[in-house]
Amino acid sequence: MKFLVCAVGHKMPQWIAAGFEEYRRRMPHEAGIELLEIKPEKRSGKKTEQLLAAEAARILAALPPRCRMVVMDERGKQLTTTKLADSVTEWMRNGGDTAFIVGGADGLDAGIRNSADEVLALSALTLPHGLARILLAEQLYRAVSLIKGHPYHRA
Repeated sequence: MKFLVCAVGHKMPQWIAAGFEEYRRRMPHEAGIELLEIKPEKRSGKKTEQLLAAEAARILAALPPRCRMVVMDERGKQLTTTKLADSVTEWMRNGGDTAFIVGGADGLDAGIRNSADEVLALSALTLPHGLARILLAEQLYRAVSLIKGHPYHRA
């Protein structure tokens, strides 16, 4: 199984890339994690709906066919780490890749959100999108560590 973090935004500060890379490197081979950066649409007088639709098309083009889509949104369902580990266990049992979609500064197109298999939140707080990448990677690593009985996760 592979986790894909499909995030709108590019040219992130080095500390964000380093943070994500740390958890990517730690992830066991059978549950790898990969970052797919989606170039944000240029504003140039476009309406928000037009920007989001263009970004949605890029997101869908970047995803492998038939992957599980999990939208990350502060209004989504909040899980404990244990419940996330339960979900990851189920996803592993069912097979296929899981893509976590992180929107850009204006959020995500409603079509992406509505077609997602799940909508989850890292926090009820609005997080900087780069930081959300790191937090998501860490929580996925923590969930896999919990599943494998690795001492990283301590309740």
